Order: sequence, then structure tokens, then C-alpha cells
Amino acid sequence: MNFKKKLLPVLAASALLIFLAASGIFIRESGTASAKSSRYENLDSFTEVMYLIERNYVEPVENKTLVDGAIKGMLQGLDPHSTYFTEKEYKDFQVETKGEFGGLGITIGMRDNILTVIAPIEDTPAFRAGLKSGDRIIKIEDNSTTGLSLEDAVNKLRGKPGTNIAITIHRDNVPKPFDVTLTRAIIKVKAVKSDMIGKDVAYIRVTQFKEDVSGEIKAAIEQLRKNKYKGIIVDLRNNPGGLLTEAINVSSIFLPSGKEVVYTKDRTGKDQHFKSSTFTLREEKTPLVLLVNEGSASASEILAGAIQDYKRGILVGKKTYGKASVQSIIPLRDGSAVKLTTAKYYTPKGRMIHDKGIEPDLAVEDVSDNVTLTQDEIDKLAADISKPVIDMQRDEQLKAAVEKLREMIKNG
Repeated sequence: MNFKKKLLPVLAASALLIFLAASGIFIRESGTASAKSSRYENLDSFTEVMYLIERNYVEPVENKTLVDGAIKGMLQGLDPHSTYFTEKEYKDFQVETKGEFGGLGITIGMRDNILTVIAPIEDTPAFRAGLKSGDRIIKIEDNSTTGLSLEDAVNKLRGKPGTNIAITIHRDNVPKPFDVTLTRAIIKVKAVKSDMIGKDVAYIRVTQFKEDVSGEIKAAIEQLRKNKYKGIIVDLRNNPGGLLTEAINVSSIFLPSGKEVVYTKDRTGKDQHFKSSTFTLREEKTPLVLLVNEGSASASEILAGAIQDYKRGILVGKKTYGKASVQSIIPLRDGSAVKLTTAKYYTPKGRMIHDKGIEPDLAVEDVSDNVTLTQDEIDKLAADISKPVIDMQRDEQLKAAVEKLREMIKNG
């Protein structure tokens, strides 16, 4: 096995049967993890506790179980995004970045140490049940989530497709917590939906930055070009992120090649820069509006930050989530892996995204946050998942985006 360090950028809302908070992820080969140093040799207390457990605990415990638990606890104490994957969990993680997984269809994260919904994913049980960005999950199957780690929450929420799970939600402006029962399902995410708004506006809804989403956007644009649109709206609302490579590729559609899209900075101050490439399809000059909200995270924020910094387009909606740290996935020799926060993302102009978010150029509250989909709309989603639901009457943010884009088109 080659143990030379190698970074493969992956940014993510990691989807572990439900998506985790979108996060910057790099995958690197193991090797340095096995390096020994005198500073780690003083593990007497750890060894002593293991010995006491093995000799005195009421039930027999496997050594592997103790070590796994110790590693999980050590990483959990750092931040909500650093964690340990068992061999099975790591295999699940690798499968889930392909865009098909089992679960509820929500992106979750920790906000103020409370398990919080970042975004429901369209066409999933969570979306159809009406879960919203900002909902706080205070109970899972009547058990409090207080003190529960992100990974443990994921393990409780995942399960066999077709089985039910009850969660208790606390929502702002709702007097009392309420219960929601969801049926787990195999989630096949349609990452790109597109349609025309009138005869002049191309509308592209991007639900996550999964593998080859840039290719799907390219195909959507090629199809929409037949309508001779004059401007483009890219809707990143409730998009929790995904792969860094795809954030760069999508940016490359709208920015000239060679432009810095984002850079990272680690604990030593070392920078790593990512630039736009020569993409096969380009829309460098077409008037552009990006729709964002508090459910837009990670890769969505990278794209939004680059577009805003270069004044390539206008951001409409609400401030983004503010999740843009880099997690390095370090595979271990036994097939397990460690996910460790190693850097933070910055926009081309040096703005740190993490915990700050991206402010829109045009702030618009979304009254549709308080509107539930009708059964007809749900049926439409089920019948044709390639088409977004466009509601210019209730969607104030989309309405404002269209008006702003048409103003940009008119002014040349």
C-alpha cells in the first residue's frame, strides 16, 4: 500500500443515509497516522482504564469496542465535524457521496450544541413531511438528543428502508414542540432540475453538489439554450453542499478560467488555492442571479462567495448557513477512517465563510417558509422529479430574483 500523503478534494455535506452538515472534505492516504512520537507515549491513564474495564466491568467487552469508543470520544471533543468511522461506516460514507442512500433525506448539523436541520432534500420523506431549515431535533424516538454527537444521531436516524421513526421538532415561532413520524427510504437524489420562467429566464435548481452535478447542469443549460433565454437563475436554497471538485467545476461554468474560486488555510497559515478550469460549456457573460438561504452551506457558499467577490452575479435571499471548514478523511490500516477538521475555507477576497456565512446582495425574507406543499404539488414532484415546483405567487425570493434578473437584462 502506498502511504505517501495524497489529498483528494471532496467537500461535503456528508450524507450518511441522511446528510450531515455540509463540510469540506479531503481524502488522504494513511501513513502519518501510524507515526510514533514521544509526546504520545504517556498513555498510562488510558491503559490503566482499559485494564480496569477488562478486569472489573460487569460484562465482557471486546478490546476493539473500547478502542473505537475512545477514538470517537477523543474526536468528538474537538468539534461537531471531526469524527471516527468504523469500517462499515466508512464504506457507507463512500457509497453515499454517489447520491443514492437510505434514510430520511435531511441534512443535519450541530448549532449551539443542538441537533439542527440544515436543509430537507427535495423529493425525500423529510421534504414531504414539511421539515424546514432551522428545525431543532430535540428527541429521537422519545429519547432526548441533548449530549448526542452528530455521528450517534445519524446512527439512530438511519435504518432499514420502509421502517418508521418518530422525531420531536422545536421550530421557531411555533409555541410547542411537535412530533413527526417519517418512513425511511432509499434516497435517489435528483441534484439538478430546470425549467423556463417566461420566455427569458432559465431557472436551474441545484439540490446538492454530488458527483458530476456540473455535467447535469451543463446538460440542463444546453437544453434550455433552445429557448434562447437572456438570463440565468441558479437556485442554491437548502443546498447543503457536497463535493469540492464539483463546486469548482460549476464555478468554472460562470467564471473565466484561471480565476481563484476558494482557498483554504490550515493551523500553520499554509494556503491551498483552487482555481476555475476550462470547462466545456461556459456562461461567463449571461446575467446571473443566485438564490441562497440559511440552508445553503459548504459548496453552495463557495460558489456564492466566488460569484459575489467577482461581481459576476447577484445573490438574492437570506444569509447562508456558515459551514465551510475542511475535514480530511484519513483511512486507517484496518479499514476504518478518521475525519479531522484541518482547515477553513476563504472566498477569493479573503472572507472566512465558516460561522459567518455569505450575506446576499438583495435580502428577501421567504414567506413560503410558513407554507406547506399541497397534495397536488407533492403529486407533481413524485410524477416528474426533473421539474422544479415554481410558484411565483408564494415564493417571494424567487419572485424578487426574477425581477432583479430582468432589470439586469434590461440594463445590459
